[in-house]
Amino acid sequence: MPLDTSSYALAHLRLDGRRWNELRRLHAQTSTQAAADGSSYLEMGNTKVICTVAGPAESRKGGGGGGGNAEAKIEVEIGIAGFSGVERKRRGKGDKRTSEMQHTIASAFSANLFGHLYPHSTITVNLHVLSQDGSLLAACLNATTLALIDAGIPMSDYIVACTAGSTASYASNDEDADPLLDLNGLEEQELPFLTVGTLGAGEKVSVLIMETRMQMTRLEAMLAAGVDGCRQIRSILDGVVRAHGKAVLDSAIS
Repeated sequence: MPLDTSSYALAHLRLDGRRWNELRRLHAQTSTQAAADGSSYLEMGNTKVICTVAGPAESRKGGGGGGGNAEAKIEVEIGIAGFSGVERKRRGKGDKRTSEMQHTIASAFSANLFGHLYPHSTITVNLHVLSQDGSLLAACLNATTLALIDAGIPMSDYIVACTAGSTASYASNDEDADPLLDLNGLEEQELPFLTVGTLGAGEKVSVLIMETRMQMTRLEAMLAAGVDGCRQIRSILDGVVRAHGKAVLDSAIS
């Protein structure tokens, strides 16, 4: 189908052919790892992530887990393959960016899961990054959501995440410019951007991370674009969850 350019100039298209408010192709599956309590595979553009969930399991004695806690503790481990990015290098366990992502994901879901139902236990989330092309934290959050649902761990609602960025013309107070949605790797290298995660179908923000500097006056519009992207992603993940539930029901009946 030919591109309708009647109300949108071709000069406004991004390098990958998307308009400012369009998501990349999103593909997701659940129950991809039979040995795990819950698992998922998610692609956001060329960013590809596998997530597995183990637990809730009783915490090891003497460990720093949930042994003395009335609620379950969430432990997140992220492994980034050396071939996943352009740099072709493996990130160690002490990598600062990886540690920050692990802390962000654990904090977001600790506040959302009904951990009081599993006292003195630990839920372990393992994320394996196979390919990086922007929106890595958002992809990890979305993959974790699906894996936790697959594991049957109760939560108040599920978290979906997306990125939004500011173009050069947008940052220079061009009134006709718009913030960009769902940034790819090249856009993240050049533009200031934020990652926003919302809880449920509304606009309640549970995660907001910004790693670059930008004009404060542009934050509100970028945040609004990110929240709208989360709403679009939520509808896609709803379809994945419904398809998984139907498959489980059909399997039980047969």
